[in-house]
Amino acid sequence: MREPSHGDGSGPAAARARSADLPRQSRTILITGVMAAGKSTVAQLVAGRLPRSVHLRGDAFRRMIVNGRAELGKALSDEAMTQLRLRYELAAGAARGYLRAGFDVVYQDVVLGVLLPEVLRLHARPLHVVVLCPAPAAVAAREAARAKVGYRGISVADLDRALREETPRVGLWLDSTDWTAEETADRILAGLEAASVGASA
Repeated sequence: MREPSHGDGSGPAAARARSADLPRQSRTILITGVMAAGKSTVAQLVAGRLPRSVHLRGDAFRRMIVNGRAELGKALSDEAMTQLRLRYELAAGAARGYLRAGFDVVYQDVVLGVLLPEVLRLHARPLHVVVLCPAPAAVAAREAARAKVGYRGISVADLDRALREETPRVGLWLDSTDWTAEETADRILAGLEAASVGASA
């Protein structure tokens, strides 16, 4: 993603003006995609433009495990899959708690493949799903530039393949390769209707 530019009226002020017109019923906005797709940065921006909001980071539940954590890789062990599903269930429970308190929840995590429909069934409605799918080269460049290492035991190409070939086309898919984080957040807020998923998803 490029550095932010706000000269075209698409910056935070414009997005906040649009968000003021959104329905006040609390809802969950799930932002998913491969590691280093920009989910965390974009989710923080989206949450910051809603009047009463929470940025829920799914990976926090994995990092809470002190001993016995099963690491994720290309092939998941039975224990790793059990812990991944636990992480998703805990995040959904936290989201429901915030929704009951009147907060919009911007929930970001890596939810791909056949697990996406499972996760959608865990969440209350209204629910909006946004899939960030920048080009693999852009993801690799972002991964190389950041301090933390996300790709251990799996390549960008492997995860991108799981995203594009194994993940159901649910919600709003955005190729954010050439957008800044600010521009991506703008497009998410503008596309929430297209991102909405029903109870049957």
